[in-house]
Amino acid sequence: MSAKRPYIVGLTGGIGSGKSAATDRFAALGASVVDTDRIAHELTAPGGGAIEAIHVAFGDAMIAPDGRLDRAAMRALAFREPDARRRLEAILHPLIRAESARQCLAASGPYVILAVPLLVESGGYRERYDRICVVDCPEALQVARVRARSGLVDEQIRAIMAAQASRAQRLAAADDVLDNAGTLASLHAQVDRLHAAYLAAATH
Repeated sequence: MSAKRPYIVGLTGGIGSGKSAATDRFAALGASVVDTDRIAHELTAPGGGAIEAIHVAFGDAMIAPDGRLDRAAMRALAFREPDARRRLEAILHPLIRAESARQCLAASGPYVILAVPLLVESGGYRERYDRICVVDCPEALQVARVRARSGLVDEQIRAIMAAQASRAQRLAAADDVLDNAGTLASLHAQVDRLHAAYLAAATH
């Protein structure tokens, strides 16, 4: 007999929107968090499940000396050759989807927050989630936050944002929106309210 699928909330947002702050709060309240960014990092770490396929597809130049994916080199290649990003995603996305599904089934919390930065872009999301929660803030604030934490210049940040779904597209897909234009306390209060709603939905 297969395990029953848990109640799953797909959480997404653009770069710099504050997804990590939101998922940290959900986790503190007892939700199980499955983070596809973390899974992607594990798959592309030394000896990770995607490294051999990446090496075959892209050659030595995309593998760092310690055996991990050279993210800076891959980012530069993807900006020069848009097809490179699609080729990388064709390797990573099936592996990420399989591992995230496994982690969701193994989760022990009352419901699962499945954090997927490219949730809207990936399509077919309505079949995989019971609710979709979008962390939202103005684009200028996204740029400022990413600049402060990453050292990327505005042009690079805007290029990353342009490769993602638009703010309007994410909001159109949302069942619930967390407004992260304000303070961390404000975000936490909104997460607390949604946690209560998700807990009620998952246990009925």
